[in-house]
Amino acid sequence: MLAAAPCGGAPQGSLAFFQTNHGALRRREGAGKEAIRVMTTFSSLGIAEPILTALTDYGYEIPTVIQEKAIPAGLAGRDVLGSAQTGTGKTCAFGVPILQRLAQKGAGQAIRALILTPTRELAIQIDDNLHAYGKNLPLTEAVIFGGVGQTPQVEQLKRGVDILTATPGRLLDLSGQGLLDLSGVEIFVLDEADRMLDMGFIHDVRRVIKLLPQKKQTMFFSATLPPEIMDLVDTLLHDPVRAAAAPVSTPVEVIRQEVCLVDRGNKTSLLLAILDQEQVGNALVFTRTKHGADKVARDLNRKGVAAAAIHGNKSQTARQESLRKFKAGEVRVLVATDIAARGLDIEDLAFVFNYNLPEVPETYIHRIGRTGRAGKGGTAISFCDYGEMPLLRDIEKLLKKPIPRRDHNYPMEVFEAPKKDAKGRVVNPEDAEARQAA
Repeated sequence: MLAAAPCGGAPQGSLAFFQTNHGALRRREGAGKEAIRVMTTFSSLGIAEPILTALTDYGYEIPTVIQEKAIPAGLAGRDVLGSAQTGTGKTCAFGVPILQRLAQKGAGQAIRALILTPTRELAIQIDDNLHAYGKNLPLTEAVIFGGVGQTPQVEQLKRGVDILTATPGRLLDLSGQGLLDLSGVEIFVLDEADRMLDMGFIHDVRRVIKLLPQKKQTMFFSATLPPEIMDLVDTLLHDPVRAAAAPVSTPVEVIRQEVCLVDRGNKTSLLLAILDQEQVGNALVFTRTKHGADKVARDLNRKGVAAAAIHGNKSQTARQESLRKFKAGEVRVLVATDIAARGLDIEDLAFVFNYNLPEVPETYIHRIGRTGRAGKGGTAISFCDYGEMPLLRDIEKLLKKPIPRRDHNYPMEVFEAPKKDAKGRVVNPEDAEARQAA
């Protein structure tokens, strides 16, 4: 029987676990002797007994690469720059230092640690994990996010909170109303910074930073480090310890990838055909826009394929219900935007479809990594119309090899250059359609 995954990582004994934790296994070579493996454990990282006991109760014994590098630095009060994707154990990497450093001073009333994250789902998940890791400590934690009434969240803040996990919009909203005070924050965590950038939250992030004390410990995590993110790093972090981790699995190795060159108007017909040909039991389909997700799900349902859409305009309750139905097999296809799908962990997901190609090549890796979990096989099929060809070239450049083309009955026939606006910028038809619908 496999032990529980360490702080959200892959199950112990799985291929993905040992790929993720290759840094935790060190070899010492002796002349004429077999290599001796020295395994790092959580107990060797300087973690206090109450937290260590909580981790052990959940079967957490072997730290992931990001945890092994970030926890000692965090415990020492150093700023941390973590380059890590979802699923590498980031929450434990910053959560343990927060809990231990705050617990040394005892519980308080003011917010002393702030964790800023892009989505409601991730905020809830982080809060749940912190509650588990700190179950033997007197600290209190709370989570706030938009899309729901603020009254219960405000009441919880009034009772006193040591650790607050929040999305940018609701945090700024409550701060503007004078309902929370961030002047006492000692530790600040910015999680999934690149996703903040993708979602247009980077300006809100800068506004939040201005509300914080200048003297504080900062832990910064991002799967990728584009120039805009590095600008933020340079202004926010002071002599940071760098901690990088490999993905939980390597999609290019364990996932069958194919691309279909197809006209935009035929994508849904092609999707239906492949669902039938491959006898797909369940699939996650990525679209560029919220309008597109709704449209694809609606078209699939009309053709007798049970589908549901999840995106930022859906209420938290509706999103959780759609995800529940998908995991239970009541819905065959889940259609999602990148924002809604961030942090989703769906077991035994065999197929991922890119209905629209992402503009950021690294996002392609995040998407297809939803299948092929824990070293299992999976299939990722991407649809590419003529206007998306430059995006496909960027993805293949990142992969350092071409994605195999798949033959099908809807070959590309439209070879028109994409339209441009008055300033010469390419007008994405998906965006234009979404604006018109709105």
